[in-house]
Order: sequence, then structure tokens, then C-alpha cells
Amino acid sequence: MIRRLKIRFTALALTALFVLLAVIVAGMNLLNYRSVVEEADTTLSLLSRNQGAFPDFREGPGGPMDWLPPGMSPELPFTARFFSVLVNNSGEVVNTETSRIFAIDSGTASRYALDIAKKGSARGFVEKYRYMSTPERMGMRITFLDCGRELDLYHDFTLFSIGMSLAGYAVTAVAVCFFAGKFIRPVAESYEKQKRFITDAGHEIRTPLTIISANVDVLKMDMGENQCLEDIGNQAKRLAGLTNDLVCLARMEESRDSRQMIEFPVSEVVLDTAAPFRTPAQTQEKEFDCQVQPMLTMVGNNETISQLVSILLDNALKYSPRGGRISLQFGRQGRRLVLTVSNTSVLPVTDETLRHVFDRFYRADSSRNSGTGGYGIGLSMARAIVNAHGGKISASLDGNVFLVTAVFPLQTS
Repeated sequence: MIRRLKIRFTALALTALFVLLAVIVAGMNLLNYRSVVEEADTTLSLLSRNQGAFPDFREGPGGPMDWLPPGMSPELPFTARFFSVLVNNSGEVVNTETSRIFAIDSGTASRYALDIAKKGSARGFVEKYRYMSTPERMGMRITFLDCGRELDLYHDFTLFSIGMSLAGYAVTAVAVCFFAGKFIRPVAESYEKQKRFITDAGHEIRTPLTIISANVDVLKMDMGENQCLEDIGNQAKRLAGLTNDLVCLARMEESRDSRQMIEFPVSEVVLDTAAPFRTPAQTQEKEFDCQVQPMLTMVGNNETISQLVSILLDNALKYSPRGGRISLQFGRQGRRLVLTVSNTSVLPVTDETLRHVFDRFYRADSSRNSGTGGYGIGLSMARAIVNAHGGKISASLDGNVFLVTAVFPLQTS
């Protein structure tokens, strides 16, 4: 269990870190790309208002600052590389202006413009050129701005940020894996102390219970049958059973390898364990259906698998109404062995019940009436048995039918 807790803690921490870094990197690069696009669109808007060229900044009383948008460098008209194409309403190129760019000739500019005119797009990218379409009297002017340098910087920053994030993630992952044991050490120590307490207390309680039961038997021989003695004896037996179950549960949770795992005929074990439950089911006027696929084997401990079947069927008998139905199904599904025990539920089953049904001492009946004879740890023991075999157990509700499903991986010794 501690090993699984360590793995889960490490996986959760690394997953949270990965998601956090992914959000940060994606957010930074998204803002960076948006900044590149907005700056290009601002420049294109200025060019489009002046028919694909910058205004003459030397004219006017205020100089360049009267023309430039806020935050734009006055050197922009001398460093920007752009070109424009005028396309008439018939889809023909009327004029191209490529004097402010060396890498594009008139033919290439016309081809770009005609492709954009067919799409009817107002703005976007063609390779590394950001464009903007503006209607004019003679047709549509499409202005292009060279954003190659900005896009290269954006791509370099993206690669750098991803690389640094991965490097940081790798370093943190190594640190988390190294210190994970120290992080969960208090939990592990508390869990070990709890298991030792249950085991030690169980052994200490057995002796006085044995003495009490022996004294009750002696008093019965001397005094005859007595209701008080009968009650004392019954409660002593009940407490002894609870103690044995708690010790058994603690031992099963202690290690998955604490019992010998061998290949055995599991179909026969399930059938042999289920057979004695037919008589009490008939006595209580309950329908009992048992379907077991024959000739199945599994690697595990046959005693604990038999105990698992007994626990689930006993639980189904206790919590099903007279005239209800109990069903056991066991078979192979792909690479898994699936055991399902279901019963018509006499108690209302809520989502809260399904979440806690495998917890120790949890009982769906809030009054904790012990009339059924249970202790509230049967399904906890069932979960421990399934976990010891590397499987998974779950509870669900289908209408008024309560189902417990145990799934085991199919393997050979």
C-alpha cells in the first residue's frame, strides 16, 4: 500500500507540474504571437489608409508623431518591408507596388493577391507575410507586411521556452522521485503503527475472550441454561469473530506476497464455495442463480478467493429482502476474470453508500443495527483480497439491484 501511495503521490505531483508548465508556456507564447499579430495589423492599418504606403512624415506641423499610432517607433517607415496589390472588381490585377521589398517581384505579389481575393479573406498570413484587404474606389487593395523577423523570434522563443520547461520538469521530476519517500514517511509510519496496533491488540484480546468463553461454559454446567450467560457467550463469540477478521484484514493489507500464490482451478473453488448458500437462500425464499464458466484457472491463493466469494454471497443474503434475487456470475472476459455478485437491495443505496461501501465499519444502515450479524468490515476484507491478487473491485447500482464486481488480470504461473 505504501508503495502504491508513493507512486500515486509522485504521479499526481508530476501531472500537476506538467499541466502548470504547459499552461504557462502556452499562455506566454499565445500572448507573444498575439503581440506580433496586433503590431503587424496596426502597421497594415496605417498603410491601408494611405493606399499601401506610409504617409510623408515630414509634412505637417506636428511631424511624424501626428501620423504614427501610440507606441510605434518613428523609424518604422524606414525599416518595414511591405508591398501592395490593387485588384479590381473583376478579379484582375490593376497595379502592384513592390518597391519597398526586395524578395517579392510583381508576379509573386499578383499571385498572392489573386489567391486572397478568391478566398475573400480580410486578413491573415501568406507564408511569412501578414496581409490586410481594404476596399478602394477601383476595387480591393491588398497590403502585405514582411513579418519574417518577428515570426522567427517568436519561433525561437517558443522552442526556448519549451526546452527550458522540459529541462525544469525533468529536474523537478528527479527531485520529486527522490524525496517522495520522505514526503509520505509520516503517513507510512502512521499506517505501520495502526497495523501493528490492530495485530497486537487482536492477539491480546484473544486470551481474555477465550477465558470468558470458557468460564461461561463452566457456569452453564453449574447453573444450567441462563439468558445472561447466553448473551455473554454470544457477545464473546461476536467479539472474537470481529477480532479475528481485523487481524486477518491487517495481515492481508500488509503485503501482497504474504500468501502463497499458485495456479489453481478457480471455477471449482467458486462453485464449491457458492453451493452451501443455496440452502439458506431457499429457506429465506430468495432466488439464487449461480453461473460459473467451467475449466478456468488463475494464479492466486485459493483460500482467500473462497473467502471472497463467501463474503460477497453472505453480504448479498443479509441485505436482500425475502423473495428477492441473488446472482453470482464468474467468467473470462478477454484478458480478465470477472466475478459479479448482485442482489435485490433491501436498503436504499445512494451515491454516498457506493463511495464508502468498502470502508472499514461502514454500514449503509445509519442506525448501525447489528441484527444482520455483520461487523461492517466484510467488504473491506473483500477489497483487500482483490487488491492482493492485483485486481480491482467496485460497487454499482442497477435499478434496485446492488452489484459488486471484482476483476482479476488473467495470468499464468
